[in-house]
Amino acid sequence: MLSHGNNGVLSAGNDCPSGHACIVAPLPAVQWSEPGRRAVKRDWHTGSAKDVGRREWLLKRNCSLTPRQTITCWAVLVAMSLGTGLFCTWHGAPLVLLFTALEITVVTAAFVFYSRHATDFDRIVLDEGRLTVDKMRGGTAQQYQLEALWLRVTPPARRRDPVRLAARDVTVEVGSYLLEPQRRLLARELREALAARGSG
Repeated sequence: MLSHGNNGVLSAGNDCPSGHACIVAPLPAVQWSEPGRRAVKRDWHTGSAKDVGRREWLLKRNCSLTPRQTITCWAVLVAMSLGTGLFCTWHGAPLVLLFTALEITVVTAAFVFYSRHATDFDRIVLDEGRLTVDKMRGGTAQQYQLEALWLRVTPPARRRDPVRLAARDVTVEVGSYLLEPQRRLLARELREALAARGSG
């Protein structure tokens, strides 16, 4: 289990503090929960036989702004810049409007990039002898299937290294949203979960 600390894991709910990662859907049973808000691990206790022992980790970027707030913020910034440019043009400085147009273009590009990657996540599910990793990057989804019996979990060797999962010819990196201590703890949790099933 992860111990409580200043950086770490999100509990169930819709509260997403700025600068970390979050999940917006309620969870049936959260196993570790810390103020850092970067990841979630849950066990499924649904009463259904097929879900017994299922483990899931969800690593998700924090969305400090809702889609509506993002659009509002962009619109306010654009309106302020455009207003300044028009005001200066009206008072005999038309070149300011040219720089305003450039500024609006850069701001818009930044908001588009933010919006595309705000929903990025890694989901790791261990169930029935198989580890499934779903990755979302910029609206593109990828799924990897790894056999738990052959799975190797490699913790980060350096500060910015992700957690590497490898089984036979499949290798996938996860945990890029976590700080280094949390990536190491994620690797430990994965190893412990695999060991409990007689693999890893």
